Amino acid sequence: MALSSNQEKFVLGVISGLSQREAYRKAYPNCKMSDAAVDAEASNMLNATGKYKDNPKVSLRYKELLQKMEDDAIADGKEVLKYLTAVMRREKTETVVVTLMKEESKYVPDKNGVMRKKTTKKEVPQLVEIPAKLSDANKAAELLGKKYALFTDKVEHGGIEGVVIVNDIPKPESG
Repeated sequence: MALSSNQEKFVLGVISGLSQREAYRKAYPNCKMSDAAVDAEASNMLNATGKYKDNPKVSLRYKELLQKMEDDAIADGKEVLKYLTAVMRREKTETVVVTLMKEESKYVPDKNGVMRKKTTKKEVPQLVEIPAKLSDANKAAELLGKKYALFTDKVEHGGIEGVVIVNDIPKPESG
């Protein structure tokens, strides 16, 4: 059973950060209920209580959207592998601060009025984008290699050895 457009607006309003009251008033603009009644109605809708106990579709939709938001916020395996690959290929960049020496020269009169060249130097910080560090790229390659078992130790066994079974367990004495 699908939600009405008003119910969907209400749920989307709450999910987007509006208070339950604000979302309800926005979804049902012609509502004449008091704030207390709106608060109760909105709470009942979201929690499948009161008259919504037997019809929890608003509550289920709300929980579904909350779960989707949570799922979208957590990286899955494919996203992690894409990120590691981009770092390994040095497609990811990082911002570093470099200090540049800025030199400015101008002519100014000395105490005798003779024009002299005066140079001032000043350090100026600047943000620069650089590719991911090689150490980061190497670490990403290592993690990807582990994922695909590229670096497993190979043990070669070159000899033929037999298995000897020794039965050195004493037999119980019968008595």
